[in-house]
Amino acid sequence: MSDVTLTIDGEQVTVPEGTLVIRAAERMGIEIPRFCDHPLLAPVGACRQCLVDIPDAGNGRGFPKPQASCTIPVAEGMVVQTANATAVKAQQGIMEFLLVNHPLDCPVCDKGGECPLQNQAMSHGQGESRFADSGGVKRTFPKPISLSANVLLDRERCIVCQRCTRFAAEIAGDPFIALVERGAEQQIGIAEDAPFSSYFSGNAIQICPVGALTSAEYRFRARPFDLVSTPGIAEHDACGAAIRIDHRRGKVLRRLAGNDPAVNEEWISDKDRYAFRYAVAPDRLTHPWVREDGELRPAAWPEAFALAARGLAAAGRTAVLTGGRLTLEDARAYAGFARDVLHTADRDFRARPLSAEETGFLAEHVAGAATGVTYADLDTATVVLLVGFEPEDEAGTIFLRLRKAVAGGLSVTTIAPFLSRGSGKLSATLVRTAPGEEAAALDGIELPPDAIILAGERLAISPGGLPAAVALAARTGARLAWIPRRAGDRGAIEAGLLPVDGRDADQIVEATVAGEIDGLLVGGVDPDDTADPAAFRRALAAADFVVSLELSASEVSRAADVILPVATVAEKAGTFLTWEGRARHFERVFDRPASFSDAQILDHITKEYAAARGLDTPALVPREGYSTSEESVGRPAGAGGQGVGRAASASDGSVGRPASASDEGVGRVASASERIETPRPYRLATWKLMLDNGRLQGGDKALAATARPAVVLLAADDYQRLGATVTVIGDRGSWTLPAAPADLPESTVWLPSNSFGRGVLADLASPGSRVDVEAADV
Repeated sequence: MSDVTLTIDGEQVTVPEGTLVIRAAERMGIEIPRFCDHPLLAPVGACRQCLVDIPDAGNGRGFPKPQASCTIPVAEGMVVQTANATAVKAQQGIMEFLLVNHPLDCPVCDKGGECPLQNQAMSHGQGESRFADSGGVKRTFPKPISLSANVLLDRERCIVCQRCTRFAAEIAGDPFIALVERGAEQQIGIAEDAPFSSYFSGNAIQICPVGALTSAEYRFRARPFDLVSTPGIAEHDACGAAIRIDHRRGKVLRRLAGNDPAVNEEWISDKDRYAFRYAVAPDRLTHPWVREDGELRPAAWPEAFALAARGLAAAGRTAVLTGGRLTLEDARAYAGFARDVLHTADRDFRARPLSAEETGFLAEHVAGAATGVTYADLDTATVVLLVGFEPEDEAGTIFLRLRKAVAGGLSVTTIAPFLSRGSGKLSATLVRTAPGEEAAALDGIELPPDAIILAGERLAISPGGLPAAVALAARTGARLAWIPRRAGDRGAIEAGLLPVDGRDADQIVEATVAGEIDGLLVGGVDPDDTADPAAFRRALAAADFVVSLELSASEVSRAADVILPVATVAEKAGTFLTWEGRARHFERVFDRPASFSDAQILDHITKEYAAARGLDTPALVPREGYSTSEESVGRPAGAGGQGVGRAASASDGSVGRPASASDEGVGRVASASERIETPRPYRLATWKLMLDNGRLQGGDKALAATARPAVVLLAADDYQRLGATVTVIGDRGSWTLPAAPADLPESTVWLPSNSFGRGVLADLASPGSRVDVEAADV
């Protein structure tokens, strides 16, 4: 591409051919007012605010009228005037038209103080308004209307710049909002009974230049000049999206997308934007607890550190289990504590289904290795193969980068049981594959040498899947990248929490139940996420001593002998490693003296551990009588009959259904005693949706209301035979849910992993296992 030289406001500038006039002016530091223009959206020229005078279009002739600089590409020899009398008059005229019907909401509008319309009315508008003298009445609408549970629209504020509709259609691929009506009545709207259903809807609010779109949870909560802003990194996936955390008086009030062109550009998912209220959840742990006489009681930090050290020292054979919330620094602390203090090789960060194949794959192809695949490579790739991976649900930032690349010619192929909504938005070619048959599908794939293979963590439980992906990459020259679902997984591998020489998480559970492991150090593990939740609970009961490092009360903390509350990401500094291996450091937002990171807590225990060696077993109540039933679990004083952070078991009739649902109704979770032993002809496919029942998503009702409902997907013939409500029966229980048809392989059924009850792993069966499906008697 050649360069073009033009003159703007009397100064020459050279830019690449095809550059828009408004971008060329930006390079020179010249500010042209605009509302509809956005560098990541296609130009549309809707607001007309960026009008400039072009006396010479590069051919010796000028435009007879001012032109929108956001839609005009530069030309050799072009002359542009952005601030002469013609341009200024045009810009002021447009501003006056925009303000004719715009309400004087500035004192109460959420955008007040950071509003482009407010700012540019001052800098490029007229000093006085002629509207008051005309005797006119501004247009009004009932306000607000809900585009979704999360997004509210004040129509009288809208200037029809179309940023929101363009984002929804071009970036997210969710064109649920559009322009309706014509002429002066034109406005943003949605179809009847079709809300703005998108995992990325919050971005439309952020880029709205006038405060027409607002967040249901943030609306009227604060003003920008009340807030302190701190940059951060999103903690909900392995993408490492940059965010901005706005807080006031020790409380986070909102999170916005940060601008990082190398990672998330200017977009984040709604999960990254809104799922931060877990930090102030009612069951948030705020001080240590220790077990005494069978009951948990509050304790001071020094006492809790000492008891944890004494208990682990006395337990002897110990193991370390962590979840996916750890920073790199925390993961290194756990690995070092296991290696240097506990002298155990039994440690694992994978609080999820796993396999020995995956352990070998991660050790050989991920740990300490640089795949060379980056976000920039996704932008320029010609072919991307997805296997065991749904980007829209499991890695939102990757999904948006793939969407951008597809618009530029990228071809996507997905190996999956059906073409998901997200894969459809990537125009992906489906290689329809039943669960467990991914290896055979990979063996039959041919790729060009410049292709990229994105393998998700779910491929671990498909026999031969990961070795087949490695073989495909070696055979074709394609590059292979592993995509974990959780923020801390890549860092945990690099820190040494992969059990290369010791037992993995499943083996630790088995060994603890068998009495071969006496003590457990558990950090951020939800039993319902593990491969066998019932076995994990048995391990908690069988262990002689359990130390829990946790954010909020959980089944593990209720079973523990010592509970040590840990800091949230806003209360500590740290680093996440992205799926690329890119280090994403963030600083502490709140300085709270009594809030400790996992690494700090382990450091304190280490100091106490040396003194505890050789001491007798701590005077703690024997754990032989421990049970996971609610009645027998020690509860902190004042917690009441419901216990701390109650997680009901499958035998609890209230689990997994609306309060109004009857035991026989849709949305039922059958108890263990109701399990029906029958031949199971269906293979179970499942993955977690982006918005589900995850513990870190609690506290935001508007966000929860946008989650997609739990639905059973069946092949069309099975749906016709079984009807619109079915019961899925596995070896761990059964679910009764609405059903829908999908283009699934024969004898395959799909369910969301954690959108109902306690999740597929706890209530139903293992992914890939056999289940039965029956017509529900509703």
